[in-house]
Amino acid sequence: MPPHAWFVVSAVFHYLGPAFAVLLFARVAPLGVAWLRIATAALVFALWRRPWRLVGRRDLLAWGAVLAGMNCCFYLAIDRLPLGTVAAIEFLPVVALAALGARTRRNAAALALSVAGVAALCDVRLGGEPLGVALAFANAALFGLYIVLGHRVAQDAGVDGLGAAMLLAAVAVTPVAGWAAVPALSDPVALVAGAGVGIASSVVPYVCDQLAMARLPRASYALMVALLPATAAVIGVLVLGQVPTAGEAAGVALVVGGVALHRELPDRG
Repeated sequence: MPPHAWFVVSAVFHYLGPAFAVLLFARVAPLGVAWLRIATAALVFALWRRPWRLVGRRDLLAWGAVLAGMNCCFYLAIDRLPLGTVAAIEFLPVVALAALGARTRRNAAALALSVAGVAALCDVRLGGEPLGVALAFANAALFGLYIVLGHRVAQDAGVDGLGAAMLLAAVAVTPVAGWAAVPALSDPVALVAGAGVGIASSVVPYVCDQLAMARLPRASYALMVALLPATAAVIGVLVLGQVPTAGEAAGVALVVGGVALHRELPDRG
C-alpha cells in the first residue's frame, strides 16, 4: 500500500477511536475510557513486541507518564468540548516546536495563524466551558512533550520503545483512572467497546504512522499532518453530530493552515 494510504488510515483512526469513546461515556466515565484505551494498547504491544528489556529506561519512564497524563486530559476535554476544537488546540505545540527549531518567517507566520485559530476557538468556548479549555491546553502541552520524548526514543528503540512506554503508561494511569474503569469489568459491551477504542486509537494509527514515516520525506509527512484537525472536525460531525459554528470552523481552518505552512528544521546526517 502507498505511504499516503497508510497516513489516510492513520488520520481516520486517530480520531475515529476518540469519537467512539465519546459515545462510550454513557456507560463508562471518561477516565475509565482512558484507562481502557491505555491498558488495551499496552496489552497488544506487550504480546506483539515483548519490550520488557526497555522498561527501566528513564526516557521511557518519562514518556509513559506523559502518555498517561495526556490521555486523561484528552478524554476529560472531549467530554466537554467538540472533538475538532480539542484536536485543533492539540496541534498548537506542533507548530510552536517547529518555530523554535527553525526560526524563519514562514514558521513565524505559521505560528501566528495557529495562535489566531486557537484564540478563535477559545473565544467561542471559554465562556461556557473554561474547564474544558484548560484541559485541552493541558493535553496540548503534554502532546508537545510526547513529540519531543517520542522523537528521542524513535532514534534507537522504535516500536519497541513505544510498547515499553505504553506498559509504563498503564502502570502510571491505574492509580488515577483505574477505579473509573471498574464498572466496565462487569459490562461486556463496555469492555469490548473500550478495547476497540484502545486498538483504534493507540495501535492502528501508531503502526500506520510508522509505516508512512518510513517511506515519506519528513516535509511531506508534516504537510499531511495538517489534515488531522480537519479530519477530527469531520469525524465529529459524522459520528457525533457536532456541527461546528462559523467561528469554530474558521478557527480550525486557521490551525490547519498554520500546520500546513510550518516547516521543521531539516535533519542533519
